[in-house]
Order: sequence, then C-alpha cells, then structure tokens
Amino acid sequence: MIDIKLLEQLCLCNGISGDEGNVRNLIINEIKDCADDIKTDNLGNLIVFKKGKKSAKSKLMVSAHMDEVGLMVTDITSDGYLKFDEVGGIDRRVLPGKRVCVGRNGLNGVIGVKPIHLTNGDEKTAVPKMSDMYIDIGAESREDALKYVSYGDSVNFEGDFKINGRTVVTKALDDRFGCYVLINLIKSEPEYDMYFTFVVQEEVGLRGARPAAFTVNPDFALVIESTTAADVAEVDVSHQVCNLSKGATVTVMDRATVYDKEMISAAFELAEKNNIAVQYKRAVAGGNDSGAIHQSRGGVRTLAVSLPSRYIHAPSTAANLDDCESVLKLAKVLSDYIAGGNLAKGKTV
Repeated sequence: MIDIKLLEQLCLCNGISGDEGNVRNLIINEIKDCADDIKTDNLGNLIVFKKGKKSAKSKLMVSAHMDEVGLMVTDITSDGYLKFDEVGGIDRRVLPGKRVCVGRNGLNGVIGVKPIHLTNGDEKTAVPKMSDMYIDIGAESREDALKYVSYGDSVNFEGDFKINGRTVVTKALDDRFGCYVLINLIKSEPEYDMYFTFVVQEEVGLRGARPAAFTVNPDFALVIESTTAADVAEVDVSHQVCNLSKGATVTVMDRATVYDKEMISAAFELAEKNNIAVQYKRAVAGGNDSGAIHQSRGGVRTLAVSLPSRYIHAPSTAANLDDCESVLKLAKVLSDYIAGGNLAKGKTV
C-alpha cells in the first residue's frame, strides 16, 4: 500500500532545481533511523548506503531526483511586479492565473498577464510570451517588493494534494514519487547492500546525477522517474506514450539514453513472474538522469522505470495509484535481482 501521507508531504514540499534543501531535509528525517550511511555532496545530492541482509554481488545504485520545475525572479518592475523565467521545461500555456509562492518565506502571488478585454486581433488567442507575464504579490513599487523578495528567488507552484478514487492529483509527482520509492526501499530492508541517490538539478540538464554516479561508481543503475502518458482527449492512440492504469513504464530508448536490453528483459520477466503490471514507453522522447548516469566513469548499465503521469511539468499532475503500486513492486524485485548478481557485470555479447 502507498503511504499517502508521506507521498503528500513529498509532493507539497517546495524544491525547484538548485533549491532542493527542504526536500532533502524531509528525506533525511524519514530515513535517518534506517539508513547505514547518509552523505550530502557539494552540489546537494543525497548519497545513501543501506546494508542488506546479504552482501551485494553487483553494485547497484537506485536513483531519483529531488527537484521540481518552477520559476525564478529575474527582475522587479518600478510598480512592484515580479518578472520571471522558467526553471526546467514548462508549457507557458498553463501559467496565467496560477497561484505561486515566492522565496523561502513562501510569499503568495499570482501569475498575471494583460487582461483579455484589452487585447486585440490575434493577441486574444495567442499564447502569451513568458516575458509578457508577471507575478503580482500586491506590492506598490519596486522598493516595496524588495522588502519581501530578492532577485533570484525561487518561485514554486502553489499546490494541493487530492485523491479521486484511484487517481492522485498534485504538483511535483515528477519526481517526488521516485523519492518515495527510494525511501520505501530503504525502509523495507533490502536483500542486498545498495546505494541510493536522491539527486539535484535534473530538470535543468541532469546536473546532479553525473557527480553522484561518479562517487558511487556502480555496476548497474536503476532510475525511478515519472513520464508523460499523453493518453488524453484529442491524442491519437498511436501518439499515446503510455497509459494510466496499465502499470509501470519501462523505456527502451529516449533522447538521452539507449537502455540496457538485458535489464529491460529482466524487468518484464520479473513483472510477469510477480504479477506486476508493466508497459513499454512507446516513444523515443524526453530524457532523465539515466542520460548522465550511464556515461559515468567507464559506463554504467542503466534502466529507467517510470510512473505514467498526465500533465507533467505543470502545476497539477495526475497519476494512478495502482501504477504507483506497480512501480514500487517492480523496483523492489528488480533491485534485489540486480544486486543479487543475476546479471553479469560488464557488457555481454
């Protein structure tokens, strides 16, 4: 069963790329009594060693990223409005009218744009440029705004956490659900020794995973992620990357990685043996920390297992709780299988 309370805490904790401290502290608090070694590196990656019931035959690193997409304050107008830019890839169509919180004190604000009744012609239907938007915090001037915010302040989407039947709707499932899986594995007493990395700055170019992988120097890596489902209205079946309620998603190739074929086969075989729902990601698109991890040192054999998610990189994301269970179960059996030495080290022919 998914611990809904913990998942909610993780998702609602604010931590855009480069500002993951609150998320890291929450994770440390959850695992401090059951992990055998916890270190934070210079970038802010959390590197955890968990001793299993047996010594590992293959060195495995299980990884998830702590950061979420968001915005950053870049300027303040003379009349007190905040200008901003994106941190991570965000569809600007979803921004106008959204509530946000600014800075470490979580100052409330709303993303504004020129009122519709003052627009003309094509401007009425065009998607506003990010440079034409602003954040309204109720300040009367630049000097007034500077009492509460600073240039470079993080801006997080103001989110809530809702369960509708078997659907969870919240912000930051990408990749706080991955963090949830790692926490669960650490708490569940794995069969073999394992390393777990909660990494930073994935959303701005896979920047934390490379040094984390260099430090751990694993034989294998298992990346737990969220991925776009696109099984929504107006999208043809042939373009639906994966589907909610169809299970954990295993990727063969994306824009950053060609995944290890033996690990892919093992994932599907173990899923069938353990009655775990699993599906292929049916598109060569996107990328995740695997792109940096598999190139570390002399190379790391890598696989990504993802949670299908609708409206990813938006203020609200939807996922299926049965899929959450499938990802969690597959991560458990697959990590034990790999660390137990069931796949030969090095590249096989």
